[in-house]
Amino acid sequence: MARDYDLVILGGGTGGYVAAIRASQLGLRTAIVESEKLGGTCLHKGCIPSKAMLRSAEIFRQTKNAGSYGIETAVPEVNFGKVQHRKTDIVQTLHKGVQSLMKKGKIDVFQGFGRILGPSIFSPTAGTISVEMSNGEENEMLIPKNVIIATGSRPKSLPGIEVDGKTVMTSEDALCMETLPESILIVGGGVIGIEWASMLADFGVKVTVIEYIDRILPSEDKEIANEMMRLLGKKGIKIATGARLLPETLHREDGIKVQADISGEKQTFEADRMLVSIGREANISNIGLENTDIEIGPQGAIDVNGFYQTKESHIYAIGDVIGGLQLAHVASHEGIVAVEHITGNHPDQIDYTYISSCIYSHPEAASVGLTEEQALEKGLEYKTGKMSFKANGKALVYGESDGFVKIISDKKTNDILGIHMIGPHVTDMISEAGLAKVLDATPWEIGGTIHPHPTLSEVIGEAALAVDGMQIHG
Repeated sequence: MARDYDLVILGGGTGGYVAAIRASQLGLRTAIVESEKLGGTCLHKGCIPSKAMLRSAEIFRQTKNAGSYGIETAVPEVNFGKVQHRKTDIVQTLHKGVQSLMKKGKIDVFQGFGRILGPSIFSPTAGTISVEMSNGEENEMLIPKNVIIATGSRPKSLPGIEVDGKTVMTSEDALCMETLPESILIVGGGVIGIEWASMLADFGVKVTVIEYIDRILPSEDKEIANEMMRLLGKKGIKIATGARLLPETLHREDGIKVQADISGEKQTFEADRMLVSIGREANISNIGLENTDIEIGPQGAIDVNGFYQTKESHIYAIGDVIGGLQLAHVASHEGIVAVEHITGNHPDQIDYTYISSCIYSHPEAASVGLTEEQALEKGLEYKTGKMSFKANGKALVYGESDGFVKIISDKKTNDILGIHMIGPHVTDMISEAGLAKVLDATPWEIGGTIHPHPTLSEVIGEAALAVDGMQIHG
């Protein structure tokens, strides 16, 4: 049976369902096609379950250290089954919430795999969606005026390393572990790899990270990356950078044994399990792109313009499937811009330098805007201010005084170029920095804002004052 819609969205992840809600608010008859569960990777295989487990690891770490706060406890133990059960409960609660939002918005949800058809008896242009229904019923044909592709991404594989989901895992496999290993080798020192390294170390697992380039967290400011590496080392995490894994040396008997080339010398690594975390790639296979004029860029992601239109002007794409910043909040806002463009509401294009990013390890890290290296590459004259959490009363009370806030501003205009943080609760503090960036604030304006005492946020104000050497406590 053929059904007509104003908009059909391929993919019900964060970007897809947020776009659907906005479309419904604007009066579009909307449908989502989702092959798995509403909420997508973020809700079921990424952001939410991993943060739930990170929270359990945090509680375990804090309980072990309770004596330093004058609280005597018995020796704590990890019940990993309960950790997993709590994670599942949180995911299920949020999943029900998303389902309710679809009903509230009168958004039709088709459970199945959608493919884009070319011009046919249904439509003179490409864009009809054939849905192979998960329940085995006859295919549904959806005839939309517009399409948004929001099919997300999947973990990248490492050539020569077969993932079996148990001994060699992706981050998605690791979320389903029934027991904790005694040791693990994490391949990849990006955001996902570092979060897993921190979490597992807090659970008591012996962790080794190997990274191909000469530093971890290559997208972060170098000072932040160096501080993260130092503090992870204090937790007992071993990190090898500039390490090229040699897949042909991998042995899986009684755990993992593999070699890596580090500065021309082979070094052997052994662990119970391996987690491969080298990034993610767009889900563009078998969704019918060959039936359209849509173009794929050199990184394997869909090419779009500033309003997320593909070469087929009525077909849009958002989120991980277009590459760029692969973050849930980015996909959501891309979806909103796409829908508002479809409805002729003339949205502003997203300025990606205004988008905050977060790392939920221990310590946390967060940033918005340019790194110092990027400012140098652009030939900008800049000045910086930095303030340590060691000078902050709330951080000392909290028992977490490692880390700092760093602010980079334009020497000529005084506008803020970037703000970078590492330390306690910085993922909750970064929004002040994000707002400052959006409003083109200067360090003086942040420093002139009276931050309540005692709070961690005082470090932001002090770092802003430090740009011009006016800090009080540093």
